[in-house]
Amino acid sequence: MKLKLYNTETREKEEIAPIDGHTIKMYTCGPTVYNFAHIGNFRTYIFEDLLRRTLKFFGHKVFQVMNITDIDDKTIKGALAQGIKLEEFTQPFTDAFFEDLKTLNIEPAENYPAATDYIQDMIVVIQKLLEKGTAYHGTDRSVYFAIDQFPSYGRLSHLKIDELQAGASQRVEADEYDKEHVCDFVLWKAYEQVRDGDIFWDSPFGPGRPGWHIECSAMAMQILGECIDIHCGGVDNMFPHHENEIAQCEAFSGKHFVKHWLHAEHLLVDHRKMSKSLGNFFTLRDLLNKGYHGPEIRYLLLQTHYKTQLNFTFQGLDGAKNTLERLSDFIYRLKEVKDAANYDLSLPFLVKAGKAFKEALADDLNISLALAALFDLVREINSLCDQGKIGMREAKTVLEHLHHMDQVLGVLPLEEKALHMASDLEEALQKRQDARTQKNWKEADKWRDFIHAAGYLIEDTPSGARLKKGKV
Repeated sequence: MKLKLYNTETREKEEIAPIDGHTIKMYTCGPTVYNFAHIGNFRTYIFEDLLRRTLKFFGHKVFQVMNITDIDDKTIKGALAQGIKLEEFTQPFTDAFFEDLKTLNIEPAENYPAATDYIQDMIVVIQKLLEKGTAYHGTDRSVYFAIDQFPSYGRLSHLKIDELQAGASQRVEADEYDKEHVCDFVLWKAYEQVRDGDIFWDSPFGPGRPGWHIECSAMAMQILGECIDIHCGGVDNMFPHHENEIAQCEAFSGKHFVKHWLHAEHLLVDHRKMSKSLGNFFTLRDLLNKGYHGPEIRYLLLQTHYKTQLNFTFQGLDGAKNTLERLSDFIYRLKEVKDAANYDLSLPFLVKAGKAFKEALADDLNISLALAALFDLVREINSLCDQGKIGMREAKTVLEHLHHMDQVLGVLPLEEKALHMASDLEEALQKRQDARTQKNWKEADKWRDFIHAAGYLIEDTPSGARLKKGKV
């Protein structure tokens, strides 16, 4: 079975195979560390994690690079506003980003380059572009890329360049700019004391700092090479950022930069664009402070196909929470099986579910169908449990298949720690049980209330009482 993914550039689903025959080299646009990453960012990062896990699931070796943008208009503005050094401003947000990755169980990339560590590599690229005539010195002392010197500009975003305002007569110095304009973009931004304070680097072009677009190009080529297998990001990065990356890299090397482009669609909140002014802007920490947990947030952001807009609602997040609780109950049921049975699970359920799961992923990461295969399996196994046909051996086999699926999903509550049960709650449950055994109902009620106050239910099962996360 071959993995096929939609290529933004060709607009076709194409089979994935490493250029060098050994390793998929993948570049994913990381955070700009001027603030905490918001849930729209993490929708993209979780899609990229699903892609990475799926590539490995299909037997590919992956080397992933995710950049840390620690120098751009926003980080400089933030550092100057607080009167601190750039690194002092960006480091707390960088640290928070890595904490958030762990919270959402996003696998670490092999390399996280910071833009400030690759300034000299960026200068080398700019120098060569100047030598080739695809870059020029502006009257403002900055260096710009001349898009009219790159004939295929616009091929990724499929823009009709002649219908937009374009040409060397217009150029833009800002890192982000109006997507309705096609302009010569800045490679090296000349230093201005009022705007930049004491934040600048020396270069053959004079003091200043690199533009945002050249940062990713230089880091990608330096670490992964001039031709890479996959480049990912949000759909908002397609133009101008990724379009500019192609122009810079291919003008520099003369080679095709990226074999396969993938882009995740926007996340909306209550069907509106997320905005602080609308009061619908959420970071991961905002959701954690409201009592939600990483697996619930991951599941919500995971369950919609990456090429479909995802509408975030708290009702949907509660639904994700309930879904994981049902899966937790199912897994607990399997772990509690003590009896023996002689039911052959090799066919048809496990093979059918495994095949459907893999086929869904092979078709451009069709996560909805992959999850449907999982839930079909859960329903069928629950039915067999009800009939007494699942013994310890069969339960172990099912759990092994769930672990296999979770190599991709990264969200199933297969470990006890995933149930968020603290040791003091387990101790309270035992004390309640002891009090009930002694018919000390007042004491038992005290420990029951303690458990309920922590947001857990007590569920009586044939093998004894257990804790269950839920509303009381």
